[in-house]
Amino acid sequence: MAPEEAEEALGLFTGIGLSEAKARETLRNGALSALLRRAVLQAQSALGPALDKATGTLLYNAAARLRDPKHLGFLVGYILSGTVQRQDPQPSDRGGGERSRRGTVRDTASCSCLPCSPQRPCPAPQVEAVISNHRAELLAERYHFNMGLLMGLGAPGAFSTSVCVSFLQVLHLLGPKTEADLEKKPKVRRRRRRERLALSLPAGEVGTETRSLLEQLRGEALKFHKPGENYKTEGYVVTPNTMALLKQHLAITGGQVRTRFPPEPNGILHIGHAKAINFNFGYAKVRILLLCPGGASNCCVSPIPTGYQPYAVTHASDYFDQLYTWALELIRRGQAYVCHQKVEEIKGHNPPPSPWRDRPVEESLLLFEDMRKGKFGEGEATLRMKLVMEDGKMDPVAYRVKFTPHHRTGDKWCIYPTYDYTHCLCDSIEHITHSLCTKEFQARRSSYFWLCNALDVYCPVQWEYGRLNLLYTVVSKRKIIRLVETGAVRDWDDPRLFTLTALRRRGFPPEAINNFCARVGVTVAQATMEPHLLEACAREVLNEQAPRAMAVLEPLKVTITNFPAPKALEVLVPNFPADESRGFHKVPFQPTLYIEETDFREEMDKGYKRLAPGQPVGLRHTGYVIAVQNVIKDASGRVMELEVTCTKSDMAEKPKAFIHWVSEPLACEVRLYERLFLHKNPEDPSEVPGGFLSDLNPDSLRVVPNALVDSSVLSARPFDKFQFERLGYFSVDPDSKEGKMVFNRTVTLKEDPGKA
Repeated sequence: MAPEEAEEALGLFTGIGLSEAKARETLRNGALSALLRRAVLQAQSALGPALDKATGTLLYNAAARLRDPKHLGFLVGYILSGTVQRQDPQPSDRGGGERSRRGTVRDTASCSCLPCSPQRPCPAPQVEAVISNHRAELLAERYHFNMGLLMGLGAPGAFSTSVCVSFLQVLHLLGPKTEADLEKKPKVRRRRRRERLALSLPAGEVGTETRSLLEQLRGEALKFHKPGENYKTEGYVVTPNTMALLKQHLAITGGQVRTRFPPEPNGILHIGHAKAINFNFGYAKVRILLLCPGGASNCCVSPIPTGYQPYAVTHASDYFDQLYTWALELIRRGQAYVCHQKVEEIKGHNPPPSPWRDRPVEESLLLFEDMRKGKFGEGEATLRMKLVMEDGKMDPVAYRVKFTPHHRTGDKWCIYPTYDYTHCLCDSIEHITHSLCTKEFQARRSSYFWLCNALDVYCPVQWEYGRLNLLYTVVSKRKIIRLVETGAVRDWDDPRLFTLTALRRRGFPPEAINNFCARVGVTVAQATMEPHLLEACAREVLNEQAPRAMAVLEPLKVTITNFPAPKALEVLVPNFPADESRGFHKVPFQPTLYIEETDFREEMDKGYKRLAPGQPVGLRHTGYVIAVQNVIKDASGRVMELEVTCTKSDMAEKPKAFIHWVSEPLACEVRLYERLFLHKNPEDPSEVPGGFLSDLNPDSLRVVPNALVDSSVLSARPFDKFQFERLGYFSVDPDSKEGKMVFNRTVTLKEDPGKA
């Protein structure tokens, strides 16, 4: 509003009885002052320039409380005609009136209302009908009843008439108010959605909303067999010894559910394994089975970074002696034989039958002993089982010769059992109740049952569920090895990968990975998800876990020429602004500080709210506003420094924006990560004809070598996490060393709309 208009409005407002302070306060509200000015001018045009205070009060209330400005003229007309009147508080009997919101008492019998007419019929019959319908509730709740049900009845415009009729009929029914009626009605705590769902379910049933994340994660698991009832599972093979073996099993386990998570021995865990870990841990106290044959990488024995603690960690090598004994028994029963076909000959689903399938048992026993003693070279002999698998594959291999020391048993063995042989037998030894596998192992279910029954040992049940895959990445160990060998990534824990060690290094908390798996759920169908869903889970967890700090990626020096103290000040910054009870940390505030280069512009664009000549900004947490006085540039014209003045926030006009800053900072390196691949399915030849290595994103990593961070992070250790205000969530990288910390950006504060 122009100064001349403001002076005119001030005169109008004081002319209707407002104090000068109240009038100036009204002027600060542009919308209210514009409506009130219109109302006063309309009233003056009808009644003359002198308006009494009562009319002025009505005009002010109409302008302040009106929701739809287009009705202002209509309402002012009623005020001027006397139809709408101001009722003064009356100190009459408390029972004869209605207590208003401001605590005054209005005599309901003295309300002004619009007269009834053919155009405005009397709403009394309608009000009487509504009261009759709600008579029981009215008598029970009395004046605490929701009177809104009685309002607004009758023809349009007859609102005040229906209100009066309603109040009079209610007063006639209930009589004067009592002390109990005047007491404030206690608020009823609104049930949360989870509670409402729980109350609406029949006894014994569980609603999805009431389950914990792990309970929701079970999905198909709720339909699983009970311990000891393996025989009720479709396809389970029952032998004459089955019931006796199940009885022994129950005696050993006490009816416990036992699952296990067997990671692949020569690969590294990835996001798909996280789903398996969650499913197993969510369904039972899990036993982790590490199948590590000779030559396998030791990466499989590293901790599993999902936040779970297993009941026990076991290795297939713990049972090598027992497995060898059972292999001899399998040969004696005529269910296995030593074969000399080459690997190339038995590859695929339709290899030629082995000419040694009917070899005498004694001969196979001697040859298998020779295999154990190292008398055969690698690939010269295998032990094969006599069965046909579900996918048609015939006689899977049980043992191979491999002259590689084992990382746990050394060179004791030169023959090692295969997955097809070891899987079910280790489950049997450990009395696993539910052997949970992804769908690709469904073809091995028949061999799983066959082998346990062939040896007359306890037979667990194998259940299959759909894999979890992510777009814009690869998880195959062979492809990751190619990425490492070509230098596309540094190693298995490169933060651009989705191995669990890579996610840990990037800063994804275990809870975020587990929450993501829970939201995906467990289904029979394969699930392919967008990475931004995992990132959203990370934001939720880190918002609660990561303390705040300030960092500047592209520093611009700022000098405060009128710094308010002779020496540096200390500023208290809350670790978690939403919950200050979780503590504060101190950061120095000096005349020289650094802001983001992008937080300053010499020329303002439309909508730009940060620092510019003529546009001050606030400095977060300091209580000061800075304004540019001088811009210092180098010879090329690049801005090198700003000279500014500062003003206390309560003495300055509220700035449009507050920016972060650092003073006496620590130098650090910041690594900013984006998607490793450009296309959703880099392994799909129809989408990426040149192969996944041709689809690498050249901007997947940007290193900021000379970033600055406030000194509150000085004592941080690798994998500690922070929220850098206005920038994102960051984790301390193990590459950090004294004098130069390294931070990995986990996720930005908000999701990039382009990723959704």
